[in-house]
Amino acid sequence: MNSEREWDCGDPKNRVKWAEATMETLRVLEGKWKIIILCQLFAAKGPLRFSDLEKLIEGINQKMLIQQLKQLEKDAIVRRTVYPQVPPKVEYELTEDGYALGPSMQALIEWAEQRRSPFDEA
Repeated sequence: MNSEREWDCGDPKNRVKWAEATMETLRVLEGKWKIIILCQLFAAKGPLRFSDLEKLIEGINQKMLIQQLKQLEKDAIVRRTVYPQVPPKVEYELTEDGYALGPSMQALIEWAEQRRSPFDEA
């Protein structure tokens, strides 16, 4: 993956394609809970059970967690594994595409921290 983009490529169509790709990525990540879910999965460095995610994400209800996980699964960011046992065991983990978001998310975190005023941290 090329970390340096040549923004002045001379072709306005490429810039439109880049903008469209960025908008699609933001659509996949939009919503209050998806980024929080992804951060928990990155920190876990492996699969997490549904109940663990529910405990880790303060303020989310089961319905919303299920909905957000289904969307992330549909977008191939998260993989859901169901184990045939009683009670049912369901785990979630990042896919290869999910892990590939890591550098971008890190860059967004750094950008957000850079924008914060020193007074915000007090």
